[in-house]
Amino acid sequence: MSQPIEYQENLVPYTHAELMAKVAAQLTDSRYQHCLRVEQTSRDLAVANGVDPELAAITGLLHDYAKQRDDATFIKIIQTHGLDPELVHYGNGVWHGVVGAELIKDELHIYNEDILNAVRLHTVGAPYMPKLAQIVFMADFIEPNRDFPGVDEARKLTKQSLAAGVRYQIQHTLAYLVEKGQAVYPQTLATYNAWVGGVGAVTPN
Repeated sequence: MSQPIEYQENLVPYTHAELMAKVAAQLTDSRYQHCLRVEQTSRDLAVANGVDPELAAITGLLHDYAKQRDDATFIKIIQTHGLDPELVHYGNGVWHGVVGAELIKDELHIYNEDILNAVRLHTVGAPYMPKLAQIVFMADFIEPNRDFPGVDEARKLTKQSLAAGVRYQIQHTLAYLVEKGQAVYPQTLATYNAWVGGVGAVTPN
């Protein structure tokens, strides 16, 4: 793993060390270590795809900031922050991204919409995903400790094309949810239709 960069762009009101400490305070060590790996993978994918590596690294570090909050915290935010009321019918797998962005705003006072949007989308995707969102979506899926059937294929495809990686992941995710008999969040289905089904696909790269 390369040496952490020191933040130069004033994207967040923290040094790298300060932000790492803020994230670590909210997570178990194993989850925090995952965030560090996603930070590095996001940075690497950003360099390869012409995206600001500092922006990508910050977003990768933050992506699971809210992962280990209790359900009541998420439900309260859905109800008090004007979010889609249908969100209450889903769980942490959706909430820690879509709702977690609100916690990043409220607690960390980070308001960069590129960062927040990529955090929101890393759990559900979107028919149109900016490159930063694609990067964090894929970094979370293929970081070095991920080990599941298909991860090597996902890494290979992502190296070839971010869009190919996104298509692969959303197919994998939908198949997993169907196999487990779990409800599919409507935005996840819309992402599948756009990126895989050819229904209004908007792929920026």
